[in-house]
Amino acid sequence: MDNRQVNIIDRKPFLEKWLQKNINNFEGPIKIEPILGGQSNPTYLINSFKKKYILRSKPLGKLLPSAHAIEREYRILKALRQTIIPVPKVYILCEDINVWGSPFYIMEFIDGRIFYDPLIPDINNEERKKTYIAMIKTLSDLHLLDYKKLGLEDFGKIGSYVQRQVKRWSTQYRKSETKKIISMEKLIDWIPDNIPKNEKTTIVHGDFRIDNIIFHPSEPKVVGVLDWEISTLGNPFADFAYNAMIWRLSKNQFRGLKETNFIKLGIPSENEYFKKYLDFMNISSIPNWNFYIIYNMFRLSAILQGIAGRAREGTAASPEAIKMANLVEPIANSAWEQVEIYNNAN
Repeated sequence: MDNRQVNIIDRKPFLEKWLQKNINNFEGPIKIEPILGGQSNPTYLINSFKKKYILRSKPLGKLLPSAHAIEREYRILKALRQTIIPVPKVYILCEDINVWGSPFYIMEFIDGRIFYDPLIPDINNEERKKTYIAMIKTLSDLHLLDYKKLGLEDFGKIGSYVQRQVKRWSTQYRKSETKKIISMEKLIDWIPDNIPKNEKTTIVHGDFRIDNIIFHPSEPKVVGVLDWEISTLGNPFADFAYNAMIWRLSKNQFRGLKETNFIKLGIPSENEYFKKYLDFMNISSIPNWNFYIIYNMFRLSAILQGIAGRAREGTAASPEAIKMANLVEPIANSAWEQVEIYNNAN
């Protein structure tokens, strides 16, 4: 058995008893199936007598500091249910490790489509374009929310978001480092000296990409945004750039769109997508846009290195984890290429 996940057979009786006690109108018996795909928090589909639920837990084993923050994920999901942002309903958080072996929460199951390939090959051009527009509209709606009205003033620190993130991911990278990567060393030196001033603060998702979104079963409409583990208060432009950096990455670099024929597929170009975000946010520009792309390429490299470290420790939740570790250096190299372009332009 995978040593980062619980033994379902052993834990099932404890979980079923706990669910019947803590969720209104819950009826067993239950069937539990792991959901494949995530690298961070193990996720399970629970089929009960009446309906389906999702269980999301911390992995077993040694964890990096501040990683796998399902408690924060639970809190933000609960807060966002009051807003126009489509998120699953959360039922309850359990921090008693005697129930499942690690902390977890229960949320509703949302029926729909998840597109793991950003080229979205199974739909037509018109729907493909509308799908991308729906995605960026949802992100802009998130960035326009008043976090104070949602009681989230203490959900993160105000200001210096990128500076703190760079420090965090540099530290995480060092803890998971498996070899010296020259471009990462250069980025760790360059990025702190080039962070833009006067940051705006909003709720940020932190990992907003197409495969963390559930779309309507037959329409280009967002019905659920998932994986809020690293959400916080932060810089919306940095959050948007994480979503948009795939236009600068190749197909083999974390499912990038760099070589894509956008007109042929109906996918917006980077410039078209960028302008849509500006329109939805009612702003005219994003100063230092290319810096935010570079920062996110660095951040992605550090995240993937963390996955590599967790694979080594046995706590990464996907068989793809080791494969992803091989992307660290190519993405860091691309980030440094962007730095050279950025420096020449400035």
